[in-house]
Amino acid sequence: MAFVICQPCIGTKDTACVDACPVDCIHPRKDEVNFPSETQLYIDPEVCIDCGACVPECPVDAIFPEEEVPDKWQTDIALNRDWFRNK
Repeated sequence: MAFVICQPCIGTKDTACVDACPVDCIHPRKDEVNFPSETQLYIDPEVCIDCGACVPECPVDAIFPEEEVPDKWQTDIALNRDWFRNK
C-alpha cells in the first residue's frame, strides 16, 4: 500500500508535502526540470513508506491512503504508479 495524490492537486502543486516526506517519494520537486510542465505531484508507490507525513501538509486534501481513495479518483492510483514507471 502507498499514499496517492489525487486530482485536487492539479494546478496547485503545493510542495509542502515534498518537504514533509522523509523518503523523497513525492515528485517532481521544484528543482526538477519537469516541475513546470507537470500539472500535479505524484507519490512513488515503490518508495512510499506509508508514514502519512504528507497528508496534513496538503492544503487541498489531495492525498489519501490507496485503500481510501474516493471512487471518483480511483484512476489516480494508476496515474501515480505509471508516472514513475514511465521515468
